[in-house]
Amino acid sequence: MTEQLTHIDENGDVRMVDVSQKADTERVAVAEGFISMKPETLALIVEGKAAKGDVLACARVAGVMAAKKTSDLIPMCHPLNITKAKVECEPVREGERADGRVGIHVVTTCGVTGKTGIEMEALTAASVACLTVYDMCKAVDRGMEITDVRLLKKDGGKTGLWLRENS
Repeated sequence: MTEQLTHIDENGDVRMVDVSQKADTERVAVAEGFISMKPETLALIVEGKAAKGDVLACARVAGVMAAKKTSDLIPMCHPLNITKAKVECEPVREGERADGRVGIHVVTTCGVTGKTGIEMEALTAASVACLTVYDMCKAVDRGMEITDVRLLKKDGGKTGLWLRENS
């Protein structure tokens, strides 16, 4: 294997990667997540009848906030001056997924002009948006399940464009 783990030094110790010599480039990452739930729970969300308020609006805001705080949560993640963060939350009704699950599909897009990638911010935004849906609806559906948190696209930097196949 020619690739090395960048957060491990020659002694096997973890470290934050030195990016000081890298050029600033525009970087974008897109990630997704899914939170499955009972159809009745989805109906409460869509109809705006959740006891805690507008679940999807709150999840979108929470995702953006999480993207901005990623370096506070992930130890070796560089703090970034994020230039964009967008969180989309789309209801998925019965019959719309091959696996039959019902819930909310979250897609996040984060961007930065900088020396290092923005993948962790997009993934964190997707995760926290799903967690926020869980928090706001757990009183009626503790069996909700967060799945499929993954990177869909990354562009910019030395490695250029990466796209998930079969997404």
